[in-house]
Amino acid sequence: MAFDVKRVRAQYPALQGPTVFLDGAAGTQSPETVIEAIAQAYRLGTSNAGGAFESSARADGYVEAAREAVADLVNAVDASGVVLGPNMTTLTYRFARTLADAWKPGDNVVVSRLDHDANVRPWVQLAARQGVVVRWAEADLGTGELPVGQYDGLVDERTRLVAVTAASNVLGTRPDVRAITDLARERGALSYVDGVHASAHGVTDVQAYGCDFYATSAYKWAGPHVGCVVAEPELLEALHPEKLASSSDDVPWRFEWGTPSFPNLAGVAAAVDHLADLDDEATGTRRERLVRSLGAAEEHEQALLADLLASLDDDPRIRVYGRAEHRTSTVYFNLGGRTSSQVAAALAARDVNVWDGHNYAWEITGALEIRDKGSAVRVSLDHYTDADDVARLLDELAALG
Repeated sequence: MAFDVKRVRAQYPALQGPTVFLDGAAGTQSPETVIEAIAQAYRLGTSNAGGAFESSARADGYVEAAREAVADLVNAVDASGVVLGPNMTTLTYRFARTLADAWKPGDNVVVSRLDHDANVRPWVQLAARQGVVVRWAEADLGTGELPVGQYDGLVDERTRLVAVTAASNVLGTRPDVRAITDLARERGALSYVDGVHASAHGVTDVQAYGCDFYATSAYKWAGPHVGCVVAEPELLEALHPEKLASSSDDVPWRFEWGTPSFPNLAGVAAAVDHLADLDDEATGTRRERLVRSLGAAEEHEQALLADLLASLDDDPRIRVYGRAEHRTSTVYFNLGGRTSSQVAAALAARDVNVWDGHNYAWEITGALEIRDKGSAVRVSLDHYTDADDVARLLDELAALG
């Protein structure tokens, strides 16, 4: 049975109006179940965790349910390896500071031009502080691919960390993460994979990626603003971040600073449950349902992507950046005669939401020599996008003349 996008869209209040939401790479809409889970947490009464009373016990439950849900989403070994925080950037800086304590002059770290700056700048800045060399993996500017072969010359016995994206948030490129993490492990380096964009567009399996750390953000997959970093508990036990003397030193709590938004954590679990039920014929455990549902959603997105790219290619005014063989349903392009901000503003006036600019893909937009010219327009097709949304975008682009 085909993916029932009409059924999915009916669950999203924001999609019932005239606006076309093609901005999901910067944050998706949320279904009614997520909205209700957050609202219900507030209705029942909120308290901090660890207390003797019922509202505190609920807070404890929200935390554990969120960890278990994220573990199912990414196929983590153990839910106790799920670190929760306000967002991926904050958590990555937290881990960068902790890991960098062991770096010495003569060591090196490897980052890529393809990555979102949140998986570049923390490592670059901490490397500079520790006197550590930064080595750069370069993307092919024509295809948007990240050639794996270059890593053999970049990663050596003095490499302490390899940071790489599981999917570019502008070009959509899905690098061969497993080949990169295998090489890192073989040479004694840790790997930190940014899965913020990737997790929204298919099945995630951190065990298949073979990475040491995997970062994701719930607001990119229909949830609230919560960031997550997933690792094996044994690895987290070996790390000792700065923390308050009075806070827990247990894993994963030692990495979680301050009081979280417990209602938002309730929303995280609800978002994973929603993703698991995107395909109404999915059965089995939550993980099994996630694999089927997200696989079906990705097929739906890829079909829309193929149609969109074919139409854009037929328009001589448009230049699309990136032609990776394996990619998410994200398109980055410019329209001749107009800046990207002009295109985004014109589309917004017609109730079509797209993003423009570098979108924090600081290095790749610089390498493409478009960053200082406004970069490009980004369109994100998500599991709730339908053919009418794509047609509306194309019609409005054509109307720009």
